[in-house]
Amino acid sequence: MTPHARLRRIRTWLVLFIICLVLSGATAFPLVTEVRWLDGLLRESRLPAPDALVDFIGTVRAGLETADRDFPFLLYGTDWLAFAHLVIGMAFYGPFRDPVRNLWVIHWAMLCCVAVIPLALIMAPIRDLPWWWIPIDCSFGVFGLVPLLIVRRHILALAAAEQPTAAPAPAPA
Repeated sequence: MTPHARLRRIRTWLVLFIICLVLSGATAFPLVTEVRWLDGLLRESRLPAPDALVDFIGTVRAGLETADRDFPFLLYGTDWLAFAHLVIGMAFYGPFRDPVRNLWVIHWAMLCCVAVIPLALIMAPIRDLPWWWIPIDCSFGVFGLVPLLIVRRHILALAAAEQPTAAPAPAPA
C-alpha cells in the first residue's frame, strides 16, 4: 500500500472515530428527552426487548425526570460528560494532521478504551446497575479499541515507510 493510501485510511478511520465520539457526547445533552423517547418505544412494543430492560429503562426515566424536576444541577454532570467527549474528539486533530508524530494520542486513547472495562466492573455494582448492563458499558471500550488498533497498525507501517533505508554496515575485515 502506498504511503498516500495508508494516510487516507488513517484519516478515514480517525474521522469515523471522531464522529462516534461527538455523537456519543452530543446525546448526553438531551438525556431526559432521549430516555423518555426510548421508554415510550419500549413500552409501546415497537422494539422487542426483554422485560428486565424495559423495567430498567423505566427506572432510569423516573430517576432522570426526578433529577430534572427537583435537582436539575445533577444533570450538569452529564453536560460535562458530553463536553469531555467533544474535547477528546478534538485531541484526534493531531493524529489526523501528522499521524506518525502523534501516535502517542492513539496509544493514550487505546489505554482509555481499556480503562472503560475496570471502571464498569467496579462502578456498575456500586451504582446498583443490573449485572447485564456491565457488558454493554464494556462494549464501548472494546468497540472503540478496534478502529484505534487499525489506525495504529497503519501509522506504524507509515512510519516504517518514511524511515530512510540505512546503508549496509561494512563487513569486518
